[in-house]
Amino acid sequence: MDHSPEHYYVPPQSHWPIIGAVGLFCTLGGTALTLHSMQQGQVSLFSQIILYSGVMIMAGMMYGWFANVIAETRKGLYSRQLDFSFRFGMSWFIFSEVMFFFAFFGALFYVRFFALPWLGGEGDKGIAHMLWPDFTAVWPLLSAPDTEQFPPIKEIINPWHVPVINTVLLLTSSLTLTLAHKALKLGKRGMIKLWLTITLMLGLSFLALQVVEYLEAYQHLDLTLRSGIYGATFFLLTGFHGVHVTIGSIILFVLLIRVFKGHFTKEKHFAFEAGAWYWHFVDVVWIILFTVVYVL
Repeated sequence: MDHSPEHYYVPPQSHWPIIGAVGLFCTLGGTALTLHSMQQGQVSLFSQIILYSGVMIMAGMMYGWFANVIAETRKGLYSRQLDFSFRFGMSWFIFSEVMFFFAFFGALFYVRFFALPWLGGEGDKGIAHMLWPDFTAVWPLLSAPDTEQFPPIKEIINPWHVPVINTVLLLTSSLTLTLAHKALKLGKRGMIKLWLTITLMLGLSFLALQVVEYLEAYQHLDLTLRSGIYGATFFLLTGFHGVHVTIGSIILFVLLIRVFKGHFTKEKHFAFEAGAWYWHFVDVVWIILFTVVYVL
């Protein structure tokens, strides 16, 4: 029986927002200080302390805040109106993530179809070719005009090795997560645990293979962040996607723990749905990324 109140639940005052603000400030400030010290040739211990302190504060804030939300949900304090606001908020969050990746894909598109041809002498702005008269505009750009500052790349990542395996892993994980969601709606808790565990294992396998790919790129292909515009866009897009897969894996792990604790019902399981939305979004981004970064 649904015991949710008809009124809109207003939670009591919370200290988590201010703690989150402090943690975010330390994380961003520590990151900036760390990058600055790296440019000086030596990583500062002070900047690392600030950075990792911020990360720990953020982790503690998220754990405590979400624990409060879960407890309130379990008590049946949330009405249908508040449930709708959660869905609306998650939708806007995913939209912001879409715009985040859109910016990086847009930068890649601009470089490939505008800036690079201009440097090669094409178009109305082809006068830029005067900067490096011997430059040949080809993509992927293995050798930047300034080879002293940007060392050339020996070879790019073969898309039909690790990347295609990772594509299969993520597509399969979307299927298994959908099966877990379907099992939740049917009340089959054993099947939920099975399919959700498989989904988590597929996500972790993706991350492990991503690490293998990065090691190959740095150690054998000379493909690094310093490899000109191709190396920069490659690692920014794949790196940020890897961060999102890591976040998604943490979400799946928390959902799995909650399933084992007996949380979620056929009727009320928005947290599960929100995690599924995020994971499917990450999968869609990877399909686009695999196509435009590795294949084309």
